[in-house]
Amino acid sequence: MEKVSWNGIQEFIKKLNNLTGKRFRLPTEAEWEYAARAGTQTARYWGEAIGHNRANCDGCGSRWDGKQTAPVGSFKPNAFGLFDVLGNVWEWTCSQYKKSYDGSEEKCAVSARSYSLRGGSWFNKPRYVRSAFRLRSEPDYRSNFLGFRLAQDN
Repeated sequence: MEKVSWNGIQEFIKKLNNLTGKRFRLPTEAEWEYAARAGTQTARYWGEAIGHNRANCDGCGSRWDGKQTAPVGSFKPNAFGLFDVLGNVWEWTCSQYKKSYDGSEEKCAVSARSYSLRGGSWFNKPRYVRSAFRLRSEPDYRSNFLGFRLAQDN
């Protein structure tokens, strides 16, 4: 999913939770990074270098580079089986953005002026497509390079 604001995602999650009886939410920033790294300590789950055709960004070596979102599953998954964690679209988290880590990255914020985005996008250069790179955005902002993935509570 792309072109969706943080606020729009919250409306979607409410409907999804009511429909399924399950508890979905955006991941915290800490959960997102843990899932993206998949047990690695390198800049990217496949290593330090961007390589060729491992993600979708402006300079990643895919046919979608700098043009548009690639179809889900166009690149190999990480060790946890997650596809397109880096590149393609920035992913919203439920954590309030703070310049430095202070513990808020481990929690969901109900209301914040800005939320953390992770992963980089097809629009960005490779230096932004790293497990640790962070960006922020206001909750009502929408763009064709913003998307999300959900976490599920037990």
